[in-house]
Amino acid sequence: MKKAVALASGGLDSSIAMALARNQGFEIYALSFDYGQRHRCELEAARRVVKSLGIQHHIVAAIDLRAFGGSALTSEMEVPKSRDIENISAEIPATYVPARNTIFLSFALGWCEVLQAQDIFIGVNAVDYSGYPDCRPEFLKAFERLANLATKAGVEGAARYEIHAPLLHMSKAQIIQAGIEAGVDFSLTHSCYDPSPEGLACGACDSCILRRRGFEQAGIADPTRYVEKRGQAT
Repeated sequence: MKKAVALASGGLDSSIAMALARNQGFEIYALSFDYGQRHRCELEAARRVVKSLGIQHHIVAAIDLRAFGGSALTSEMEVPKSRDIENISAEIPATYVPARNTIFLSFALGWCEVLQAQDIFIGVNAVDYSGYPDCRPEFLKAFERLANLATKAGVEGAARYEIHAPLLHMSKAQIIQAGIEAGVDFSLTHSCYDPSPEGLACGACDSCILRRRGFEQAGIADPTRYVEKRGQAT
C-alpha cells in the first residue's frame, strides 16, 4: 500500500480529498496545523474526520503564524461578512493567510521524505472559492516542480513527488456529491472562519456562504449548526 500525506484542516474540502485518497488505496498520513488560527475548533473537526475514516496516523503540527499576522484569521482584523457571492472570488480577501498553503505543503513534503512517500493530497478548489492565490493550479504545479528540485530523493531520482488536488476543478455542489460517494460524514466537518465560542458557524463569512450554497445546489441537507442573528443556533 502506497503512503500519502493528506492535509487535514477539518473542513469540507480537505476531508473529502482525504477520503478520496483513502478510497484510492493509499495509506493516509493526515497532517493538520495549529497555526494560531481564530477558528481553532477546526482542529477538533479534523480529529473527528480522521477517526471516522479509520486513518491511523495523524499529526497536528504547531506553528505560530500570528507572529506575522497579516490575515483576519491570524490577527484581530475583522472577518469579511455577507459578501455578494458573485464577487467572493473577484479579489483576495482579508482571510487570506500569507503563504499558508506554501508552508503547509512544505511540512507535508518534509513528512513525505521521512516516510519515503511521494504523494500529497490537498483539498484546494479553484471554482467555488475565496480567490486565494495558493489555490490555483499554477501554484500547485509550481510547488510540485519545487518538491522534485529541493529534496534528496527528488535530486537522486529515487522519488517523483506528486501534488494531488482531486477537487480543484469541481463546484462546491460537485464536491459535496463526491463526499457522499466517498462516505464522508459532513456533520463532523467545520468550515466557518469566525465561529461562536460554542463552535457554531457564523453563516456570513465567505466559507459559510460557499458551503451553504453548495449544499443547496447539491440538493443535500446541510448539517451545519449556524448562529442566527438573534443569537440562536439553527
